[in-house]
Amino acid sequence: MTGRRSSHGPFLSTLTRSVRRTLSPVGVLLACASLAAGCGVVPGATGGSGDGSVTVMTWAPENTPATNKPGMPAMARAYARWVNSHGGVAGRKLNVLTCNEGNDSVGAAKCARRAVKENAVAVVGSYSQYSDSFFPPLEGAGIPYIGGYGVTTTEFTRALSYPVNGGQPALLAGLGKELAPHCGPVTLIRPDSIAGDELPGLLNAGLRAGGHEPAHDQRAAEDATEYSGQADQALRQSSAEPARTGCVIPALGERTNIFMDSFRRARDAYPQVRTAAVLGSVDQTVIDASGGKSGPYEGSYLTGWYPVAGDSRWEPMKKVINEAAFGDNRVDPQDAGVQTTWIAYTVLRTVLEQIGDGEVSASTVRRALDGGLEVRTGGLTPPLRWRLSDLLASTGLARLTNADVSLQTVRQGRLVPATKGFVNVGKTLEGAG
Repeated sequence: MTGRRSSHGPFLSTLTRSVRRTLSPVGVLLACASLAAGCGVVPGATGGSGDGSVTVMTWAPENTPATNKPGMPAMARAYARWVNSHGGVAGRKLNVLTCNEGNDSVGAAKCARRAVKENAVAVVGSYSQYSDSFFPPLEGAGIPYIGGYGVTTTEFTRALSYPVNGGQPALLAGLGKELAPHCGPVTLIRPDSIAGDELPGLLNAGLRAGGHEPAHDQRAAEDATEYSGQADQALRQSSAEPARTGCVIPALGERTNIFMDSFRRARDAYPQVRTAAVLGSVDQTVIDASGGKSGPYEGSYLTGWYPVAGDSRWEPMKKVINEAAFGDNRVDPQDAGVQTTWIAYTVLRTVLEQIGDGEVSASTVRRALDGGLEVRTGGLTPPLRWRLSDLLASTGLARLTNADVSLQTVRQGRLVPATKGFVNVGKTLEGAG
């Protein structure tokens, strides 16, 4: 998440602008330009070849100084290899194009234009904070965006977006609501970026629902190599009331573990505080790297979209990874991006099975999704549907269909469920304006 910080105002204003853009007429589709290196394709994929195969695209940032999600395109390629080795979907081979959007608005737009040029019927299981760059080319060609990571609120307002989780809005609202009765002063450390600007209002919606005052909003460079000054500031703010134990919430994506290294060195100079996080910033590998049960996350609350990685409901995904990822360590079953891509391709497979031997195009994929198709994900999410009657428009996030989060905690250095089942934060999000 790089780029100049937005001057957006409150969360509701951001949503209002996004909805307004969605409802305005789509301009003439940009001419397809030649693309920079960084895009790949499963061997043998020839989009639009007329051979009865289905072409889709998955993109994510790779090899950048900030947040990277290489596991998402790697999972997409592994899924295609596995599906194709088992006869394809409804008799069709799956061609997966991949693209490195580079944490850059120009790169995101180039990836989208390549999807158009290659006649992709959908963009599936992808990550980009530059939704204002990639949505216009997709919308001009009518290409649906299925199962985006949910890093921006725009993904929950555009008509061609079909999210599978509640994105950052649900994670932060759920975390705030859970922490409200347990925390004194709360400090959120978040990227000084466009996507980062949306986070405080979401966390504060959850805190407010629990009767808590707003969090301290502390910006930080997402690509920093150390955070000693930020750690001192966060500890000072969160320990300002000795009678109440404060909470520190780092939400720096891939740089969260670097912040926690600085935090761990500084914390002995301050009264005790708790830590908390959202999945995507912290997973089991980060907990292990920060000291496990002796580290700063012991006892922390986390919110995620899905069950913990050790849950048996992930076994089908792990089977595919074992059979088709060929030891690619980017495809980590504990990674929330990998998990989101798996669920997004589950949606795509359900769509293609419903279409059967009919025509597969961006238009028929959209019609299936808009027509009440229900997608079962083996309990990893509630049943997913995108009919107007299933969407939670009252939250201000017009495309939100799944507002469930899982509450997790760190015990003995392991990430385990804090409660049984999911918690729905739809009502909490209604207060995010």
